[in-house]
Amino acid sequence: MVSTRPERTATTLVRRGLAKAGVLGTAVLLSGCTVDEALRMGMPQPATKEAPIIEQLWIGSWIAAWIVGALVWGLIIAAVVLYRRRPNDGMPKQTKYNVPIEFLYTVAPLIMILVLATFTWRDQAELTKLTSDYTHTVNVVGFRWSWGFNYVEEGVYDVGTPSERPTLWLPVDERTRFELVSPDVNHGFWVPDFLFKMDVIPGRMNKFELTPNKLGTFAGKCTELCGLDHARMLFDVKVVSRAEYDAHIADLKTKGQTGVFAQGRISTKAGVTA
Repeated sequence: MVSTRPERTATTLVRRGLAKAGVLGTAVLLSGCTVDEALRMGMPQPATKEAPIIEQLWIGSWIAAWIVGALVWGLIIAAVVLYRRRPNDGMPKQTKYNVPIEFLYTVAPLIMILVLATFTWRDQAELTKLTSDYTHTVNVVGFRWSWGFNYVEEGVYDVGTPSERPTLWLPVDERTRFELVSPDVNHGFWVPDFLFKMDVIPGRMNKFELTPNKLGTFAGKCTELCGLDHARMLFDVKVVSRAEYDAHIADLKTKGQTGVFAQGRISTKAGVTA
C-alpha cells in the first residue's frame, strides 16, 4: 500500500519552526510587556542595592536555558532531516549502544547543573552575608495573620491585622538588617521589588541585610501557606528620605507605640501586656 502522506522535507520543518517562533513572538507582544520588562525577563525594577545580583542571575539563567533549548532543538531537527527514512530504504541499521553519545548526554547535563549551582551559591553567599556597617535593625514578627515591625534602635514598633495591613518604613540609601521571627508557624517575608525572599521559622531567627535605593511604596506578602487568612497576610514597605523616616518614628512614639512587639504581645520595660 502506497502512503499518500506528503514527505516532510527540510523546508517544511523550517517553515513550521518559523511559524511557531512567530506565534511565540506575537504572544509576547500581546502580553503588553515593554521592551525593558522583556529584557529583564519579567522581573520587577530593582529597588535595592543588592537586587541586581538576583536580576543578573535570573537573566543569565534564562539566556543559558535558551541556548541549551536552541542546541537541543537544533540537534532534534538535524537528526530528523539527516536521518529521516527515504523511499526504498530498508530496515535501518540496529545498534545496541554508543559510548560517546551516552557519555555526552550524561556528562553535559551534569556540567550545566554544576555551573548553575556555582553561580547560585556565589550569589546566595553574597546576599546573606552579614556585616557590621548597617544603620538600622528591624525585627520582623510574622504571626497568623499579619506582621509586626520592631524598630530596634529607635525603640518603637508597628503592627497590623489581616484587615489593616501594616507599613514598614525604611530610609533610602541606608543599610538595614532584618531579623525574622515567628511565634506560631512558618511564614515567608517577600517584597517582589526587592527581588528577595526569606522564610520566617518558629524557634529560629533568620537574618539578612539590604540597602533600599529607590523611593516609593512596595507591596509585600507572606509566601508560605500558613492557614485560613494566609492570602490576607499582606504589608507595605515605604522607602522614604531620612527626614520622613525620623518624623514617622516620632509619630509612633507620640502614639505610645514604644517597646517591642514579640510573639503576638507588646512587651515594655514595665511588663508584658496581651
